[in-house]
Amino acid sequence: MADKNQEVISGEDISQKSGDTVQMKQNEPPPQDVVELCRETFKKTAEYLKGELEGTVEDYKLLETMNKVTVSKYSEMKHAAQDIGASLQTLNEKYTNLQPFLDQIDQIEDSVSSLEQAAYKLDAYSKRLEAKFKSGEEEEFFTGSQTRY
Repeated sequence: MADKNQEVISGEDISQKSGDTVQMKQNEPPPQDVVELCRETFKKTAEYLKGELEGTVEDYKLLETMNKVTVSKYSEMKHAAQDIGASLQTLNEKYTNLQPFLDQIDQIEDSVSSLEQAAYKLDAYSKRLEAKFKSGEEEEFFTGSQTRY
């Protein structure tokens, strides 16, 4: 059973006492070292967040610079491609203008080949004639008859 010196505390008494304690603690200012620690924590947290944001800003600046360089390079490539396209079109026009002359060159080459074949045949024929002529002279020389040509 309960001791005489011990008091029996009911649930209402507990809530009343804890409320008094909370109320009493709210009225008291926090200790100075806790205030300083809170200020230090907020200051360090602010510095950390500021550093994180600065890092992110620097990342975005780098991306922006990279994008500008990429746009510049693609612009240069576009101009180079346009120049190549214009040059190719000019070359195609020149080739089209030269095509009749190229066809004439092909015809001349065919004619030269035909003439070359004819010259080889003529050379072979003249060698045969020369051989016949020489053999005819040798016969006359050995037979003693002279023929006028």
